[in-house]
Amino acid sequence: MPFEAQDKLARALPGRIELRRGTRIALNTIELTALVGLGALVAGFLGALTGLGGGVVIVPLLTLVLGVDIHYAIGAALVSVIATSSGAAAAYVRKGYSNVRVGMFLEIATTVGALVGAALVLHLHVSIISIIFGVVLLYSAYASITEHAHSSADGGPDRIATWLKMDSTYPTENGLESYHVRGVPQGLGLMFVAGVLSGLLGIGSGAVKVLAMDKAMKLPFKVSTTTSNFMIGVTAAAGAGVYLARGYIDPGLAMPVMLGVLAGSLIGARVLERAKVKVLRMVFSGVIAVLGVEMVYNALK
Repeated sequence: MPFEAQDKLARALPGRIELRRGTRIALNTIELTALVGLGALVAGFLGALTGLGGGVVIVPLLTLVLGVDIHYAIGAALVSVIATSSGAAAAYVRKGYSNVRVGMFLEIATTVGALVGAALVLHLHVSIISIIFGVVLLYSAYASITEHAHSSADGGPDRIATWLKMDSTYPTENGLESYHVRGVPQGLGLMFVAGVLSGLLGIGSGAVKVLAMDKAMKLPFKVSTTTSNFMIGVTAAAGAGVYLARGYIDPGLAMPVMLGVLAGSLIGARVLERAKVKVLRMVFSGVIAVLGVEMVYNALK
């Protein structure tokens, strides 16, 4: 392997875990790959259940635990987000949960936002990226446990939604239930913000996507989370192209992340249909809240 390639791989995969007391545990390539793959499996599972995407777990895992440079971590996370969308979204679309028309229309805003975010990250200091990521993690923790109950039958349909034939149905215990789509302009604006965060931080920005569809567009919560999973892959692909061009996507790191997240997202998609995930959401929100605080703390110290 040429020296430049070795140096690049060393920055992406340090091959050690540094504990809080300063003890370093050396890992060989197989052990490190297995550890990254296991973490990615859990991240994909949680991302599919919550609609937040696996990136909110992958980036802190790689940077805080394994000491990976944040740019390489974000590049691998973007690949994992594409895998999450590919794994979970296919199942959701097939079973009638995702609203494909809503997702494809909103992707106009998220794709543009992702390109803007990916361009910004190349000019920002690592500590600034870490602080922004920490704040987004804290918001994601709050959004994950916030009650989303609303009546999707309240009010009439949105004129734009009617014109684009966005109204649809989704399966429930009592059969198919219809719903109207509203607040399309507000949702489009929030989706641009979600796209910027995705390209900037290497996450699916599912929390903002779910917020836009659930609160602004008044979609049923399961439709919001499943449509979010459908969208995040396209958003991440837009940002990943910029990272790939700059050399921040390393195959040795991205491969176990992608495979782990893909397997986890498929498992999560099956569990979501029948599981009550309230307890899991609370545990998940607690974990990412701690990760968010630590990301900000490490950036400021």
